Amino acid sequence: MADDLKGQLEAEVQLKCSPEQFFSVWKNDAQQVPNHTPSNVQGVKLHEGDWETSGCIKIWDYTIEGKPGVFKEKVELDEANKIVKLIGLEGDVFEIYKVYNCIWHLKGNLAKVTIEYEKLNDNVPAPHIYLDFLVSMTKDIDASLVKP
Repeated sequence: MADDLKGQLEAEVQLKCSPEQFFSVWKNDAQQVPNHTPSNVQGVKLHEGDWETSGCIKIWDYTIEGKPGVFKEKVELDEANKIVKLIGLEGDVFEIYKVYNCIWHLKGNLAKVTIEYEKLNDNVPAPHIYLDFLVSMTKDIDASLVKP
């Protein structure tokens, strides 16, 4: 039964910036994400650690489908494979999900966006609106990075 509650959603986004540029935003400039995608992310605060270290914890303020939300995460950075993983710790998504992780895997000019999740019960929908949100964020960050 519990396995029916677990899932993964994926999408691919064509990048105009390099994978190194996109990865660098998450590694070196996460505090700038709200400037790259202000309609999606309104703020980010460092909760523990420093901005540039894998394992640091940040708290994000975002808006999805017109509703404000908060997401607390621990970041894992795999520089060799260009993978950014935000491991959900607390926040609004945990009202309906037991597990919620966001992953960007950058290969060539593609960003593979993945959400790993576990629903609290069978009545909870798969997090398609959150995948759309992450795709929108990815496109905004990409567009901002290639602006002249």
